[in-house]
Amino acid sequence: MSKNKLRIIPLGGLGEVGKNMMVYEYGKNILLVDTGIMFPDNDMLGIDYIIPDFEYIKENKDLVRGIVITHGHMDHVGAIAHVLEEVTVPLYATPLTRGLIEVSLSENGVLDKTSIHTVHAGEMVKIGPFEVEFFHVCHSIPDSVGLGITCPDGLIVHTGDYKFDPTPVDGWPTDFAKLAEFSGRGVLALLADSTNADKPGWTPSEMVINDALDKVFTTAPGRIIVASFASLVSRMQQVIDASDRYGRKIAFVGYSMIQNSKMAKKLGYLEIPPDIEVGIEEALNMKPKDVVLMATGSQGEPYSIMGRLSRGTNKRFNLIKDDTIVLSSHAIPGNEEAVYKTINRLFRRGANVVYEPLAGVHVSGHANQEEMKLMLNIVNPKYLVPVHGELRHLKQHAVLAEESGFPPENILVIENGEVIEFENEKLAIKDRIPGNYVFVDGSRVGEIGPSVVREREQLAQDGVVLISLAMESKGKLHEEPEIISRGFVYKHDEGDLIEQTRQKIVEIVDKTQGDLHNEIVQTIRSFLYSKTKKRPVVLVTMNWL
Repeated sequence: MSKNKLRIIPLGGLGEVGKNMMVYEYGKNILLVDTGIMFPDNDMLGIDYIIPDFEYIKENKDLVRGIVITHGHMDHVGAIAHVLEEVTVPLYATPLTRGLIEVSLSENGVLDKTSIHTVHAGEMVKIGPFEVEFFHVCHSIPDSVGLGITCPDGLIVHTGDYKFDPTPVDGWPTDFAKLAEFSGRGVLALLADSTNADKPGWTPSEMVINDALDKVFTTAPGRIIVASFASLVSRMQQVIDASDRYGRKIAFVGYSMIQNSKMAKKLGYLEIPPDIEVGIEEALNMKPKDVVLMATGSQGEPYSIMGRLSRGTNKRFNLIKDDTIVLSSHAIPGNEEAVYKTINRLFRRGANVVYEPLAGVHVSGHANQEEMKLMLNIVNPKYLVPVHGELRHLKQHAVLAEESGFPPENILVIENGEVIEFENEKLAIKDRIPGNYVFVDGSRVGEIGPSVVREREQLAQDGVVLISLAMESKGKLHEEPEIISRGFVYKHDEGDLIEQTRQKIVEIVDKTQGDLHNEIVQTIRSFLYSKTKKRPVVLVTMNWL
C-alpha cells in the first residue's frame, strides 16, 4: 500500500481577505493553486502590498509540478511574478486570466521565462499525480473557474471565488451539472469561498448594475468618471454598453486599465461598438456631457487616478464642474478608511460621487449564505474546509454548515500555515508551517518586517528627537548637546522643553559611568513622556574628539 499522503497547506487567504495561495501535496509532488496579494492596512506605512510567505515553496521547489490560477483578480494572481522568480514550472490559466497574467509578467520582465498553458472550463489536465478538472463559476470577472482535483486519496473540490448568478453579464452561469457530477463520484473535501459568510440571502446579479448605471447616465450633467479594478472586465463591458446607449464616448485612463482593455478586446472579452472608444486627449477636448472616463483607484490608492484627482495632483486632467464619479467597487476589508477619505476629498473638490451603498453601482462577486448552503448541498462532501476570508468568515461558514445538518466533526476551520493531512480515510490538522505576511516596499520584498512597520507608525504618531553629542576623551561634553525634533512638539512649546531636555542630558553625562548611549535614550524617552505623554523615537549620536 502506498505511504504517500495527501496534504493541504494554505499559505494565504485563510485568516484574511486576500493573498490567496493553496498547496496540494501528494508524496513528492506539489500543486500550487493561486498566488495572490493583499492590500496593506492603514497602519502599515510605506508598504505597497503584501504577499504570502511561500518559503515552503522555495524549500521544496523541486517538488512543484505546476501552478493553477482560478481567475484574474489580484488577490489570486498578483504575486505570480514573485513566485515565478523562485520556481520554474508550467502555469495553467483560462484565456482571459492568461491575458491578465501576461500583462503583469511583461511589466515585471519575467514573461519570457514562463511557460503558460491555456485551459478552458470543461477541460482536464494532469499535473503530476493530480488530475485537475476546470469548471466554470460566476464571479465578478469572466473566465473564472473552480477546480476538481483528483489524486489517489480522493476528489477535492476547490471552488475559487464564486456565486450562483442566474443572469450573469456574459450569459454563462456556474456549472451546476459539473458540481452534481462531482457529488455522484464522491467528494472527499470541499474547500469553499467564505468571504460573504456573514451576509444573509443571495448575492444580487451583476445585471442590477445596468439599472444603476442608467440612472447615473440619465442624470449626470457633465463628465462621468467610473472607477473600478483594472481587471474587472465585465464592468468595463457594462460601462461601454451604457455609453453606447446614451451616446457618449469612452476613454480608458491609466496604464493598467488601458493595457487590460486592449488585451480583453483582442481576446474577444470586450465588445466595443465602432467609434465609441476615443483616446484620453480627444476625450478631454470634447464636451463634458459627451464623455465617459474609466479609470483605476476605486480603493482610494493614493497614486491611482482617483487618488490623485481627489488631491488635485493628477497631471493630465483635473476635476471640473458637474463631474460625476462612480466608484464601482466595494471597499476591501481593512481599506474602508482610505476609500471614505477619498470620497470626502472628491466631494470637497466639487464632484458628485456615486458609491455603494447609496446606489447599486457594485455587487459582490462572492456567494452569500444561501448560495453557500446550496454549494454544500450540491457537492455533498465528506469534509468541509472554509477558505478565503478572515477567521470570523471561516467560523461563520462552519456555523452555516452545522445549521444545514453537516456533521461538525467533519468541518476543519484552519488558518494560514496549518497542515491538513489525509490519513486512515480521515482529514486531520497535523502541524503548522510559517504563514506570515511578506511586505513589499518598492523593490524590497521581505526586507521590511513588522518591527520596521511599528517604528514607522511610532514616527508618524509621536515624531523623532535627534540628540548629537560632542564628547571629549575623558567622557566630558565638549559643548552643549545639539537637539533637533521633527514631528514631536509644536513650535511654541519647543523652546522650554528642548532646554529642559538639554539640561537633563548634561546631568546624565556627568553621572553615568556605564553605557552612556543607552542611559541617555532610556532616560530622555521617559522624561519626554512625563512631560508630553508622547513617546517619540530618541536617536543619539556621539562624536568623540
